[in-house]
Amino acid sequence: MTKANLNFAELPFSFIPTDYNIRYTFKDGVWDKGVLTQDQTLPMHISATCLHYGQQVFEGLKVYERPDGQAQVFRIDQNAKRMNRGADKILMQQVPEELFIEAVFRVVNANRKFIPPHDAGGAAMYVRPILLGTGVQLGVSPSAEYTFIVFVSPVGPYYKSGFAPVHLIVEEEVDRAAALGVGDIKVAGNYAAGMRATMGAKKKGFSEVLYLDSRHKKYLDESGSSNFFGVTGDNRYVTPSSPSILPSITNMSVQQIAKDKGLTVEPRLVPVEELADFVEAGCCGTAAVISPVGSVTHRDKKFEYCKGDTAGPIVTDLYKTLSGIQFGVIEDPYGWTRIVPEGV
Repeated sequence: MTKANLNFAELPFSFIPTDYNIRYTFKDGVWDKGVLTQDQTLPMHISATCLHYGQQVFEGLKVYERPDGQAQVFRIDQNAKRMNRGADKILMQQVPEELFIEAVFRVVNANRKFIPPHDAGGAAMYVRPILLGTGVQLGVSPSAEYTFIVFVSPVGPYYKSGFAPVHLIVEEEVDRAAALGVGDIKVAGNYAAGMRATMGAKKKGFSEVLYLDSRHKKYLDESGSSNFFGVTGDNRYVTPSSPSILPSITNMSVQQIAKDKGLTVEPRLVPVEELADFVEAGCCGTAAVISPVGSVTHRDKKFEYCKGDTAGPIVTDLYKTLSGIQFGVIEDPYGWTRIVPEGV
């Protein structure tokens, strides 16, 4: 297939229009068969629950071109499960896992020419599934109707620097999520709440923030829209764990890889003081994959984890292994990848 006329090696991480998106509607207790459309706008009733009461949950995953030209997805079943956990928590209708996967495959096939070629410097096709409460509801109550949409966009690395160190600052004035709230699911409000912290950090010259827990203000939380991890000198992979942190599919995968490489994996409460114990650190997520952390600034202290612009050996090895599996360069021993069948 002839690729779209794009400079795939220089893609930003931003929306680039493609040919089709796909939409399914839940009404009268059933999901319809879905329709592919070229319309990039969404007609919606002004009293839809997603607009007023936050009934919206979304996902993010990528499609990678393998060396043999086939397209594959990474742990798509986990994205479907995570979306449904979010739907349950805010009283929305679940999207059946088989429908979720079908929707992704249909829209990918309709836009195959936009999948970046394998040698495009880490570029991939980003897939954004969204579940919206679209029923008419004036009072605070769950919707009776829902719309499930999946669109795609070819993207480059999340950080312009690619696999180069990012620099974080510990955020103490803004909380990402409440301790017993919805920080563990992928809802829009979590990201809106963090925008002022992220923008403030960028104005100070940092790449992103590293949050503290909202209850005690002393344990590490997430880094912006990514999970955080640190590596100690005695080969421990330490990553913050709490009910308010979004369970990252990338982090879950990196933990398994780290364990298989002989590291001791410790998902747990991580006091901010332990920043001094790490010799390497990283941020991980679907968009960023793994970004090495060059430094974390906490008040008047700066903890450095890279030599200049060079990531440490363990973070580099984890990144190469994970990205190698995702792009089909390394054999997948875990069964995480799945070829996107043509013609679905």
